[in-house]
Amino acid sequence: MIKKLFACLVTTVALVGTQLQAADYPEREVLGVVMWGAGGATDTVARAINTAAEEALGKPIVVLNKAGGAGAISTAFVNTAPADGYTFLYGAENPQLHPIMGVADLDYSSFYPVRILGRGVAVITVPADSKYQTLEELLADIKANPGQVLMGSTGPGGLPSTVAALVANSADFDVTPIPFGGEGPGLTAMLGNEVDFMPAGISAAAEQIKAGTVRALAVVNDAPVDSLPGIPAITDALPDMAAYLPWGPFYGVFVRQDVADDVKASLVAAFEQASENEQYQTFMTNAGNVLMDLSGEQASAFLSRWQQITAWVLQDTGAAKVSPESLGIERP
Repeated sequence: MIKKLFACLVTTVALVGTQLQAADYPEREVLGVVMWGAGGATDTVARAINTAAEEALGKPIVVLNKAGGAGAISTAFVNTAPADGYTFLYGAENPQLHPIMGVADLDYSSFYPVRILGRGVAVITVPADSKYQTLEELLADIKANPGQVLMGSTGPGGLPSTVAALVANSADFDVTPIPFGGEGPGLTAMLGNEVDFMPAGISAAAEQIKAGTVRALAVVNDAPVDSLPGIPAITDALPDMAAYLPWGPFYGVFVRQDVADDVKASLVAAFEQASENEQYQTFMTNAGNVLMDLSGEQASAFLSRWQQITAWVLQDTGAAKVSPESLGIERP
Protein backbone atom coordinates (compact mmCIF):
# COMPACT_ATOMS: atom_id res chain seq x y z
CA MET A 1 0.00 0.00 0.00
CA ILE A 2 2.79 2.39 0.94
CA LYS A 3 4.60 1.57 -2.31
CA LYS A 4 1.45 2.36 -4.32
CA LEU A 5 0.98 5.67 -2.51
CA PHE A 6 4.62 6.56 -3.11
CA ALA A 7 4.31 5.70 -6.82
CA CYS A 8 1.19 7.87 -7.12
CA LEU A 9 2.97 10.72 -5.35
CA VAL A 10 5.96 10.50 -7.71
CA THR A 11 3.63 10.49 -10.74
CA THR A 12 1.69 13.49 -9.43
CA VAL A 13 4.89 15.45 -8.76
CA ALA A 14 6.16 14.63 -12.26
CA LEU A 15 2.91 15.79 -13.87
CA VAL A 16 2.88 19.00 -11.86
CA GLY A 17 6.52 19.61 -12.78
CA THR A 18 5.73 19.12 -16.47
CA GLN A 19 2.78 21.51 -16.29
CA LEU A 20 4.86 24.15 -14.53
CA GLN A 21 7.62 23.73 -17.08
CA ALA A 22 5.15 24.24 -19.92
CA ALA A 23 3.57 27.25 -18.21
CA ASP A 24 6.95 28.91 -17.64
CA TYR A 25 8.38 28.09 -21.06
CA PRO A 26 10.84 29.37 -22.07
CA GLU A 27 12.94 29.94 -18.96
CA ARG A 28 16.24 29.99 -20.82
CA GLU A 29 17.74 30.18 -24.29
CA VAL A 30 16.42 27.87 -27.00
CA LEU A 31 18.43 25.99 -29.63
CA GLY A 32 17.40 26.25 -33.28
CA VAL A 33 19.19 23.56 -35.31
CA VAL A 34 19.65 24.28 -39.03
CA MET A 35 19.90 21.10 -41.07
CA TRP A 36 22.25 22.60 -43.66
CA GLY A 37 25.52 24.53 -43.61
CA ALA A 38 25.96 28.27 -43.34
CA GLY A 39 24.98 30.25 -46.43
CA GLY A 40 22.52 27.72 -47.83
CA ALA A 41 18.84 28.42 -48.46
CA THR A 42 17.61 26.90 -45.19
CA ASP A 43 20.25 28.76 -43.21
CA THR A 44 19.44 32.14 -44.76
CA VAL A 45 15.70 31.71 -44.15
CA ALA A 46 16.33 30.59 -40.55
CA ARG A 47 18.54 33.57 -39.78
CA ALA A 48 16.11 35.96 -41.46
CA ILE A 49 13.29 35.03 -39.08
CA ASN A 50 15.36 34.15 -36.01
CA THR A 51 15.72 37.68 -34.59
CA ALA A 52 11.98 38.33 -34.82
CA ALA A 53 11.29 34.91 -33.27
CA GLU A 54 13.63 35.73 -30.36
CA GLU A 55 11.72 38.93 -29.69
CA ALA A 56 8.39 37.12 -29.80
CA LEU A 57 9.58 34.26 -27.61
CA GLY A 58 11.31 36.52 -25.11
CA LYS A 59 14.53 34.48 -24.95
CA PRO A 60 17.60 34.08 -27.18
CA ILE A 61 17.49 31.45 -29.91
CA VAL A 62 20.97 30.08 -30.54
CA VAL A 63 21.33 28.95 -34.17
CA LEU A 64 23.39 25.79 -34.70
CA ASN A 65 24.29 24.56 -38.18
CA LYS A 66 24.42 20.77 -38.16
CA ALA A 67 24.81 19.55 -41.72
CA GLY A 68 25.28 16.00 -42.93
CA GLY A 69 23.36 13.07 -44.33
CA ALA A 70 21.12 15.29 -46.48
CA GLY A 71 19.62 16.64 -43.27
CA ALA A 72 19.35 13.27 -41.51
CA ILE A 73 21.95 14.09 -38.85
CA SER A 74 20.23 17.25 -37.63
CA THR A 75 16.79 15.62 -37.80
CA ALA A 76 17.96 12.71 -35.65
CA PHE A 77 19.70 15.14 -33.28
CA VAL A 78 16.48 17.07 -32.63
CA ASN A 79 14.46 13.86 -32.41
CA THR A 80 16.70 12.51 -29.64
CA ALA A 81 16.89 15.79 -27.71
CA PRO A 82 14.62 16.11 -24.65
CA ALA A 83 10.99 16.70 -25.60
CA ASP A 84 10.87 20.01 -23.75
CA GLY A 85 10.78 22.46 -26.64
CA TYR A 86 14.26 23.82 -25.97
CA THR A 87 15.59 22.21 -29.14
CA PHE A 88 13.80 22.66 -32.44
CA LEU A 89 14.63 22.15 -36.10
CA TYR A 90 14.94 24.79 -38.79
CA GLY A 91 14.26 22.25 -41.51
CA ALA A 92 13.72 21.95 -45.22
CA GLU A 93 11.93 19.35 -47.31
CA ASN A 94 14.61 16.68 -47.17
CA PRO A 95 13.36 14.44 -44.32
CA GLN A 96 10.15 13.80 -46.27
CA LEU A 97 12.32 11.93 -48.79
CA HIS A 98 14.71 10.15 -46.44
CA PRO A 99 12.66 6.92 -46.18
CA ILE A 100 12.18 6.82 -49.98
CA MET A 101 15.88 7.40 -50.63
CA GLY A 102 16.97 4.88 -47.98
CA VAL A 103 18.75 7.62 -46.05
CA ALA A 104 16.83 7.19 -42.77
CA ASP A 105 13.48 5.96 -41.48
CA LEU A 106 12.71 9.29 -39.83
CA ASP A 107 10.50 11.84 -41.60
CA TYR A 108 8.27 14.71 -40.46
CA SER A 109 5.52 12.36 -39.33
CA SER A 110 7.53 12.12 -36.09
CA PHE A 111 7.52 15.90 -35.65
CA TYR A 112 5.04 18.65 -34.97
CA PRO A 113 5.11 21.38 -37.67
CA VAL A 114 5.29 24.62 -35.69
CA ARG A 115 5.18 26.57 -38.95
CA ILE A 116 5.75 26.03 -42.64
CA LEU A 117 7.36 29.38 -43.42
CA GLY A 118 7.47 29.37 -47.17
CA ARG A 119 8.17 27.59 -50.42
CA GLY A 120 11.20 28.27 -52.53
CA VAL A 121 11.79 28.09 -56.25
CA ALA A 122 14.77 26.17 -57.55
CA VAL A 123 17.13 27.45 -60.20
CA ILE A 124 19.70 25.75 -62.46
CA THR A 125 23.00 27.57 -61.95
CA VAL A 126 26.42 27.61 -63.59
CA PRO A 127 29.54 29.73 -62.97
CA ALA A 128 29.51 33.08 -64.73
CA ASP A 129 32.28 31.94 -67.10
CA SER A 130 30.63 28.60 -67.92
CA LYS A 131 30.54 27.47 -71.53
CA TYR A 132 26.84 26.79 -71.11
CA GLN A 133 24.87 29.85 -72.13
CA THR A 134 21.45 28.19 -72.07
CA LEU A 135 19.79 25.21 -70.44
CA GLU A 136 19.41 23.66 -73.89
CA GLU A 137 23.22 23.69 -74.28
CA LEU A 138 23.69 22.04 -70.88
CA LEU A 139 21.11 19.36 -71.66
CA ALA A 140 22.68 18.68 -75.07
CA ASP A 141 26.12 18.18 -73.49
CA ILE A 142 24.68 15.85 -70.84
CA LYS A 143 22.95 13.80 -73.55
CA ALA A 144 26.12 13.62 -75.67
CA ASN A 145 28.39 12.80 -72.73
CA PRO A 146 26.44 10.66 -70.25
CA GLY A 147 27.96 10.58 -66.78
CA GLN A 148 30.70 13.08 -67.59
CA VAL A 149 28.99 16.33 -66.56
CA LEU A 150 29.41 16.99 -62.82
CA MET A 151 26.45 18.24 -60.80
CA GLY A 152 26.73 19.84 -57.38
CA SER A 153 24.55 17.93 -54.92
CA THR A 154 23.65 17.81 -51.24
CA GLY A 155 23.16 14.05 -51.09
CA PRO A 156 20.23 11.69 -51.78
CA GLY A 157 16.91 13.40 -51.18
CA GLY A 158 18.42 16.88 -51.26
CA LEU A 159 17.07 19.60 -53.54
CA PRO A 160 19.61 19.06 -56.36
CA SER A 161 18.99 15.30 -56.51
CA THR A 162 15.23 15.79 -56.48
CA VAL A 163 15.39 18.41 -59.25
CA ALA A 164 17.57 15.95 -61.20
CA ALA A 165 14.84 13.30 -60.82
CA LEU A 166 12.20 15.74 -62.05
CA VAL A 167 14.32 16.65 -65.09
CA ALA A 168 15.17 13.00 -65.77
CA ASN A 169 11.45 12.36 -66.23
CA SER A 170 11.54 14.69 -69.23
CA ALA A 171 15.05 14.41 -70.71
CA ASP A 172 18.24 12.33 -70.88
CA PHE A 173 19.92 13.40 -67.67
CA ASP A 174 22.78 11.05 -66.79
CA VAL A 175 25.05 13.25 -64.64
CA THR A 176 27.56 12.52 -61.89
CA PRO A 177 26.50 14.12 -58.58
CA ILE A 178 29.21 15.44 -56.26
CA PRO A 179 27.85 15.87 -52.70
CA PHE A 180 28.52 18.88 -50.47
CA GLY A 181 27.30 19.85 -46.99
CA GLY A 182 24.64 22.25 -48.23
CA GLU A 183 23.75 24.50 -51.13
CA GLY A 184 26.10 27.27 -49.92
CA PRO A 185 29.21 25.05 -49.88
CA GLY A 186 28.12 23.47 -53.17
CA LEU A 187 27.79 26.81 -54.93
CA THR A 188 31.18 27.87 -53.58
CA ALA A 189 32.69 24.64 -54.92
CA MET A 190 31.06 25.27 -58.29
CA LEU A 191 32.77 28.66 -58.46
CA GLY A 192 36.04 26.78 -57.91
CA ASN A 193 35.20 24.61 -60.95
CA GLU A 194 34.75 21.46 -58.85
CA VAL A 195 31.39 20.86 -60.57
CA ASP A 196 29.86 22.07 -63.83
CA PHE A 197 26.42 23.12 -62.61
CA MET A 198 24.14 22.94 -59.60
CA PRO A 199 20.40 23.13 -58.98
CA ALA A 200 19.80 25.30 -55.90
CA GLY A 201 17.11 27.31 -54.19
CA ILE A 202 16.89 30.91 -55.40
CA SER A 203 17.35 32.10 -51.81
CA ALA A 204 20.74 30.35 -51.67
CA ALA A 205 21.94 31.55 -55.07
CA ALA A 206 20.32 35.01 -55.29
CA GLU A 207 23.23 37.07 -53.94
CA GLN A 208 25.80 35.36 -56.16
CA ILE A 209 23.54 35.78 -59.18
CA LYS A 210 23.16 39.49 -58.38
CA ALA A 211 26.93 39.77 -57.87
CA GLY A 212 27.54 38.28 -61.32
CA THR A 213 29.61 35.31 -60.15
CA VAL A 214 26.83 32.81 -60.91
CA ARG A 215 24.46 32.64 -63.87
CA ALA A 216 20.97 31.14 -63.81
CA LEU A 217 20.03 29.12 -66.88
CA ALA A 218 16.41 28.50 -65.85
CA VAL A 219 14.03 28.60 -62.92
CA VAL A 220 12.39 25.28 -62.01
CA ASN A 221 8.93 26.72 -62.39
CA ASP A 222 6.15 26.89 -64.97
CA ALA A 223 6.69 30.64 -65.42
CA PRO A 224 9.49 33.19 -64.86
CA VAL A 225 9.72 34.70 -61.37
CA ASP A 226 9.83 38.38 -60.51
CA SER A 227 13.02 38.09 -58.45
CA LEU A 228 14.99 36.88 -61.51
CA PRO A 229 13.68 38.87 -64.48
CA GLY A 230 14.80 37.58 -67.85
CA ILE A 231 15.52 34.04 -66.65
CA PRO A 232 13.35 31.55 -68.56
CA ALA A 233 11.12 28.93 -66.96
CA ILE A 234 12.43 25.38 -67.27
CA THR A 235 9.33 24.49 -69.27
CA ASP A 236 10.68 26.54 -72.18
CA ALA A 237 13.32 23.84 -72.70
CA LEU A 238 11.35 20.94 -71.18
CA PRO A 239 7.60 21.36 -71.74
CA ASP A 240 6.85 17.97 -70.14
CA MET A 241 8.07 19.33 -66.79
CA ALA A 242 4.80 21.27 -66.49
CA ALA A 243 3.13 18.12 -65.11
CA TYR A 244 5.20 18.41 -61.90
CA LEU A 245 5.09 22.16 -61.38
CA PRO A 246 4.88 24.32 -59.40
CA TRP A 247 7.27 22.47 -57.12
CA GLY A 248 9.96 23.66 -54.79
CA PRO A 249 11.81 23.29 -51.55
CA PHE A 250 10.12 24.44 -48.38
CA TYR A 251 11.31 25.77 -45.06
CA GLY A 252 9.77 25.25 -41.65
CA VAL A 253 10.11 24.97 -37.89
CA PHE A 254 9.63 21.57 -36.26
CA VAL A 255 9.72 20.07 -32.75
CA ARG A 256 9.28 16.56 -31.48
CA GLN A 257 5.70 15.34 -31.66
CA ASP A 258 5.63 14.57 -27.92
CA VAL A 259 6.52 18.09 -26.76
CA ALA A 260 3.87 19.42 -24.35
CA ASP A 261 0.92 21.13 -26.02
CA ASP A 262 1.47 24.37 -24.07
CA VAL A 263 5.06 24.54 -25.29
CA LYS A 264 3.98 23.86 -28.87
CA ALA A 265 1.42 26.65 -28.55
CA SER A 266 4.09 29.06 -27.32
CA LEU A 267 6.32 28.26 -30.29
CA VAL A 268 3.41 28.52 -32.75
CA ALA A 269 2.48 31.94 -31.36
CA ALA A 270 6.09 33.15 -31.45
CA PHE A 271 6.67 32.15 -35.06
CA GLU A 272 3.27 33.42 -36.13
CA GLN A 273 4.23 36.83 -34.74
CA ALA A 274 7.73 36.60 -36.23
CA SER A 275 6.27 35.81 -39.67
CA GLU A 276 4.56 39.19 -39.65
CA ASN A 277 7.89 40.99 -39.35
CA GLU A 278 8.23 43.34 -42.33
CA GLN A 279 11.99 42.88 -42.69
CA TYR A 280 11.59 39.08 -42.77
CA GLN A 281 8.77 39.27 -45.33
CA THR A 282 10.85 41.56 -47.55
CA PHE A 283 13.75 39.12 -47.36
CA MET A 284 11.54 36.18 -48.36
CA THR A 285 10.04 38.08 -51.30
CA ASN A 286 13.40 39.33 -52.54
CA ALA A 287 14.81 35.81 -52.27
CA GLY A 288 12.10 34.50 -54.57
CA ASN A 289 10.27 32.56 -51.87
CA VAL A 290 6.51 32.17 -51.64
CA LEU A 291 5.24 32.94 -48.12
CA MET A 292 3.00 30.14 -46.84
CA ASP A 293 2.64 30.57 -43.04
CA LEU A 294 0.95 27.24 -42.31
CA SER A 295 0.64 25.52 -38.94
CA GLY A 296 -1.34 22.70 -37.35
CA GLU A 297 -3.55 20.59 -39.62
CA GLN A 298 -2.89 22.77 -42.68
CA ALA A 299 0.85 22.27 -42.28
CA SER A 300 0.42 18.51 -41.82
CA ALA A 301 -1.74 18.29 -44.96
CA PHE A 302 0.85 20.23 -46.96
CA LEU A 303 3.66 17.95 -45.77
CA SER A 304 1.72 14.83 -46.71
CA ARG A 305 0.81 16.11 -50.17
CA TRP A 306 4.36 17.26 -50.92
CA GLN A 307 5.72 13.86 -49.90
CA GLN A 308 3.23 12.01 -52.11
CA ILE A 309 4.01 14.01 -55.24
CA THR A 310 7.78 13.95 -54.85
CA ALA A 311 8.09 10.35 -53.71
CA TRP A 312 6.20 9.05 -56.70
CA VAL A 313 8.20 11.20 -59.14
CA LEU A 314 11.34 9.63 -57.70
CA GLN A 315 9.77 6.18 -57.98
CA ASP A 316 8.67 6.68 -61.58
CA THR A 317 12.15 7.83 -62.66
CA GLY A 318 13.87 4.92 -60.91
CA ALA A 319 15.56 7.24 -58.41
CA ALA A 320 13.72 5.92 -55.34
CA LYS A 321 15.54 3.33 -53.26
CA VAL A 322 12.39 2.20 -51.47
CA SER A 323 8.94 1.98 -53.02
CA PRO A 324 6.58 4.67 -51.66
CA GLU A 325 3.83 2.05 -51.69
CA SER A 326 5.78 -0.14 -49.26
CA LEU A 327 6.00 2.87 -46.93
CA GLY A 328 2.26 3.50 -47.07
CA ILE A 329 2.62 6.62 -49.23
CA GLU A 330 -0.30 6.72 -51.61
CA ARG A 331 0.08 7.83 -55.22
CA PRO A 332 -1.44 11.35 -55.54
